[in-house]
Amino acid sequence: MSARKPLRAGLIGLGSMGRNHARVLNSLEGVELVAVADPVAGADSAPAGVPVVRTVGELVAKGIDYAVVACPTALHEEVALDLAGRGVHTLIEKPIAPSVESAETIGRAFRERGLVAGVGHIERFNPALRELRTRLERGELGDVYQVVTRRQGPFPARIADVGVVYDLATHDIDLTAWLTSSRYESVNSATVSRSGRPYEDMVAFVGHLSGGVVTSHLVNWLSPLKERVTIVTGEHGCFVADTLTADLWFYANGSQPTEWEGLRQFRGVSEGNVTRYAIVKREPLLVEHETFRDAVLGKEADIVTLEQATGTVAVAEAVLSAARSRTAVDLTPGRPLASV
Repeated sequence: MSARKPLRAGLIGLGSMGRNHARVLNSLEGVELVAVADPVAGADSAPAGVPVVRTVGELVAKGIDYAVVACPTALHEEVALDLAGRGVHTLIEKPIAPSVESAETIGRAFRERGLVAGVGHIERFNPALRELRTRLERGELGDVYQVVTRRQGPFPARIADVGVVYDLATHDIDLTAWLTSSRYESVNSATVSRSGRPYEDMVAFVGHLSGGVVTSHLVNWLSPLKERVTIVTGEHGCFVADTLTADLWFYANGSQPTEWEGLRQFRGVSEGNVTRYAIVKREPLLVEHETFRDAVLGKEADIVTLEQATGTVAVAEAVLSAARSRTAVDLTPGRPLASV
């Protein structure tokens, strides 16, 4: 029995994230990176031996089975529709598009042609968050009460076409909905712009999720402290995931009563044991690509669907709208919501 031929993959975009996609695709088992399309990148920007072409048409002419879109968000619709029209399965870097309308247009194009398509919300493939979701599904936390995320650090010069909500907060919107198997029902927010760019570089927002979970998110490009933390609090304690280091801790509610009366008055629960889990730490981008490769091969694979990614964009739009209006935005009636 002959071995299966490698899937032939193409990449659009050789920016900062595109080069990471190129690195992973070039060594991905069962996949051959046959070419990269970028109108301005030099040949030395791609992995050795991989040609650089200028257009999507030239890339598809190389005979590809699927493509990865890593160009600026503003170009996602144009490039994705071109690929869908040519019958190419496609993985699109997050966010799927700069608006819900654009995201829905992309979704229709791939659905109508029966193509495999997904979006690269990479945090779903972080080992700490995957372990956390597994433990939540087992009921180890009991009822979930709250999800808190902090994602802050210095401004990345690579970002020019969107603000911090679309570039960073979409990570937290997606991972929160995914971890809790919930969707956002309302959001309220505030933004700040201090870097002289036309987009916001700091946002703080809160939300209510279906099922009664509350959530809050702090995201910015204005801090010298780089932080990527997700805290899920529930009936039995709280999980703390650091997605920079892929570490996961569990802080249990204590089983021993607090005898010190002064402390007992201020505590809803008592402090218990703290556990740091030993988990296998594989590169999230590699796992993301393995998952999409398997989907293209027709295997069962938990990719981020275009519908889910469109829901995330809907919440991002609501966050920006709430900041402008200084009022909460209701996401429940007839809106595509972030869900799993």
